[in-house]
Amino acid sequence: MAAASSRPALAREIGLFGATMLVMGGIVGSGIFMNPYVVARQVGTPLLVLGAWGFGGLVALAGALVYAELASLRPLVGGQYAYLREAFHPRVAFVYGWVLLLVSQSGGMAAVAVTFARYLRELWPLPAGDGAVAVAGLLALTAVNLVGVRAGNGVQAVFMVAKIGAIALLVAAGLAFLEGSHAPVRPVLDRPVSFDLLAAFGAALVPVLFAYGGWQTSGFVMGELRRPARDMPRALLLGVGGVVVLYLSVNVVCLRGLGVAGLAASTAPASDVMRRALGEPGARLIAAGIVISTFGFLAQGILTAPRVYYAMAKDGVFFQAVGRLHPRSRVPTLAIVLQGAAAAVIALSGRYEQILNYVVSVDFISMGLTGAALFVYRRRGEIGDFRTPGHPFSTLFFVSSCWLVVAATIHRYPRDSAIGLLILAIGLPVSFLWGRHRATPAEADSPEAP
Repeated sequence: MAAASSRPALAREIGLFGATMLVMGGIVGSGIFMNPYVVARQVGTPLLVLGAWGFGGLVALAGALVYAELASLRPLVGGQYAYLREAFHPRVAFVYGWVLLLVSQSGGMAAVAVTFARYLRELWPLPAGDGAVAVAGLLALTAVNLVGVRAGNGVQAVFMVAKIGAIALLVAAGLAFLEGSHAPVRPVLDRPVSFDLLAAFGAALVPVLFAYGGWQTSGFVMGELRRPARDMPRALLLGVGGVVVLYLSVNVVCLRGLGVAGLAASTAPASDVMRRALGEPGARLIAAGIVISTFGFLAQGILTAPRVYYAMAKDGVFFQAVGRLHPRSRVPTLAIVLQGAAAAVIALSGRYEQILNYVVSVDFISMGLTGAALFVYRRRGEIGDFRTPGHPFSTLFFVSSCWLVVAATIHRYPRDSAIGLLILAIGLPVSFLWGRHRATPAEADSPEAP
């Protein structure tokens, strides 16, 4: 007993502000600076563009409400991994962690790391290529997080505040220096009310919902929040709500400065808006903002995802060494190195864009399944400190939205979706191999009294 109590435990260093910055940091990367044109190519009026981003925000807020209740019910390290494990089966949770490491988290981080490198090299010409600069950034953040969760979360929070500043600058410049004649209110629709209109709006929602994704990863560090059952639900609602405001503001400015046709024709709308407002210095300013935003997104990923692999190891379904904490920093050292290395390898391989195409379907499958977990906990009669308003209708809205994204993605990208689903399916037999040695969930996962 004395030996067990002498083992290091995760350090509870994160408060409400840090948790809120983690939620926002998991969402805001490079997408909002570039993705608005993808939506404008699907729907051709300002109100439809803003309607797509507004509807996506409602889905994200509904998801945040669901996850807030789950966080109050299971304030455990690993977040979504723990919700799936205890609602359904440990193998379901294992497959989630399997896909997180091989596809969704590592592939997404690799793509963002290369975007960071490209914009950094545009601002300051460097002798190294994109891959080398991307790996250098990942290594630097890995080193910071090995110091401790306070250092890792501090860096992430600083960069999230800087991201908010960059977006605020974009919005302020667009409102102050650009005329609003490019975005008339009418017509409301770009085609008659029909299945074609519904299909176009649905296609526009896929990149929107993907851009709003990432908030769910903040729950991975539940074991390091000071008051997880109280602060994580609040952080989810504050963080997701804040990002909805930021995203709608950016789209208003892009429409104001470029119009729908100009927005659809631009592959770098934020840069074009700033160039029109402030000239070339403005374009360089927003490029610096994208460097900050992408680096901050990587900081959030390096901090959060390793806690899932740590939780898997503590459950006995991953390498035991991944579940060990450094005695001084009290962080899962090998899990952090594993995440940084996986993202670096994919960045160097040049296959990150292809892997990203696999992400959407498997990511939203896990989110929809996690939303459905709330019905399981409610059926068991479990009551947390937070209750999802409007349940079961709000929960059904979130879950069905996730499944619709999966269906739309499979229909639009059948080959890439099939590969993503195959990787997910391979995780099942692998889980049976690990399951032979499975232990009970770790004592370290037990929530502490707030």
